[in-house]
Amino acid sequence: MKLAIMQPYFFPYIGYFQLINAVDEFVIYDDIQYTKKGWINRNRILQNGSDSYITLPLKKASDYLNVNERFLSDTWPKERQKLLNKIANSYRKAPYFSAVYPVIEEIVTYESNNLFDYLYNSITLLMEYMNITTKLVVSSTLAIDNNLTSENKVLAICKAMMATEYINPIGGTDLYQHEHFAQNKINLHFLQSEPLSYPQFNSEFIPWLSIIDILMFNSLPAVKELLTSRYQLIQ
Repeated sequence: MKLAIMQPYFFPYIGYFQLINAVDEFVIYDDIQYTKKGWINRNRILQNGSDSYITLPLKKASDYLNVNERFLSDTWPKERQKLLNKIANSYRKAPYFSAVYPVIEEIVTYESNNLFDYLYNSITLLMEYMNITTKLVVSSTLAIDNNLTSENKVLAICKAMMATEYINPIGGTDLYQHEHFAQNKINLHFLQSEPLSYPQFNSEFIPWLSIIDILMFNSLPAVKELLTSRYQLIQ
């Protein structure tokens, strides 16, 4: 059984969904510490030929809380329409706007102020739209030692899930050792997304934007090809 494990992200880039699509089951961390500098509650879209951030505002809280212990700001109900307007104004003339925007609207207006619940819902709706059928598993539902960290925690999850193959984004090559996985009868691979290029109106192409950008400019059959063939699995 092929397995991958990741944090939840806000409208993540295509590589995140390539990873989900490449495995049989995908574990999403909810009991992992929130990090300010990552992509958990922000991403980038195309706006007037440049990249521009979109962000989920969070309530002020301890830096040591887990993702499932963080909440959206009390101002979010008012701010979400501004976010929708920004996305709509940026992509209204994109070829697949009319098909994609209702999905974006359903995601953004989801009525939950819990950060993990909100992100989990967004990922499931995006998977549904792209016809990705991989099973999602929430990390806190697994019976493992939660004091474990890094590679040891990943190995514990793999064993709890009875995985025979673990696939990680290419950025983890310095974090995980093949011999440690082999000792547990697990094959370790790393997914490296290939550089992509497609028309973004008449602008110079800006890579690695949110999945919103991919969906706005590419048909679903084209997106399926990006999900299934535009990456390499490296040992």
